[in-house]
Amino acid sequence: MSVRSWVAWPGAPLAIGSAALFGASTPLAKALLGGGVSPWLLAGLLYLGSGIGLAIVTLGRRAIGRPTSEAPLARRDWGWMALVILFGGVAGPLLLMIGLTTTPASSAALLLNLEGLATMAIAWAVFRENVDRRLMLGALTILAGAVILSWQGGSGAGAGFSGLGLGALAIAGACLAWGVDNNLTRKVSGSDPVQIAMVKGLAAGAVNLILAVALGARLPELSLTLAAGVVGFLGYGVSLVLFVLALRFLGTARTGAYFSTAPFIGALLALLLFGEAVTIQLGVAAVLMGIGLWLHLVERHDHEHLHEPLAHTHAHVHDEHHQHAHGPGEPRGEPHVHGHAHNRLVHGHPHYPDLHHRHGHG
Repeated sequence: MSVRSWVAWPGAPLAIGSAALFGASTPLAKALLGGGVSPWLLAGLLYLGSGIGLAIVTLGRRAIGRPTSEAPLARRDWGWMALVILFGGVAGPLLLMIGLTTTPASSAALLLNLEGLATMAIAWAVFRENVDRRLMLGALTILAGAVILSWQGGSGAGAGFSGLGLGALAIAGACLAWGVDNNLTRKVSGSDPVQIAMVKGLAAGAVNLILAVALGARLPELSLTLAAGVVGFLGYGVSLVLFVLALRFLGTARTGAYFSTAPFIGALLALLLFGEAVTIQLGVAAVLMGIGLWLHLVERHDHEHLHEPLAHTHAHVHDEHHQHAHGPGEPRGEPHVHGHAHNRLVHGHPHYPDLHHRHGHG
């Protein structure tokens, strides 16, 4: 099977690339917190860095005469964007920064696997996205790894799950907020991913920064501020761009499943940066989470399905799902963007719940 005939191409590489950037940002954010930056202020700096960085990219493309070929956000998208900013840009990073203040970086990185589970559960239960047994089994093994990671043995006040305490609960809350965010982002994933990430970064960064300063936080020295901006640009901005692109090809649940690789990257980097001990507990958790990821990677979804008539706007090429004529003034080169209609179509092939395969299952 060629790479391009792989049903998860290019969605899986995009999602894993997104995960790698975000996973690396977790221990780096932990290091910044150790430098004296307040959690709420750092959340603002990370997102503001992503928004400003992507704004520079956008202006740079226009300056050299290479504007994007993506569809801009439409008026109907802005309500969804407001919710995306609230859950993913304000609540999520704030809870994560609070959790990182009391949780070892490697443990925090692996606990972030819960984001993939939250994303999948919401996609399945609320948005009725198909999740088969293999995908569910993979999710359960990841959850088992997270439980083992969170458990503190022994007796007394430190036993059970209380060893990680409020820090772990805060990280779990961040994962839930991002799970909601990921499902809401699917609603706008046909639009320009750079614009989506830029707007989210600028709005969420400004809100978090203003609130942090209003509550007494002070900006750190210039070097730490710039470092936070760079980490935010790569770990939040570029990562989100890749995540939105992956949503188009994989749907929310599967993109969240691939994104579960993020904690492995973060945990590895944390071990290298902070010299944290490689424990049996950490190893068992990583093995279980790796098995869960493998089950996601080998999933194949193939059945006859119905495409209902649909009209929308997004970047596309004239593949089997885009066989339409062009009117006067519409673009010719590919990929291109214009409003287009899909006729009713019944056929069968391997697919995931992407932009054109959001159908029900009996």
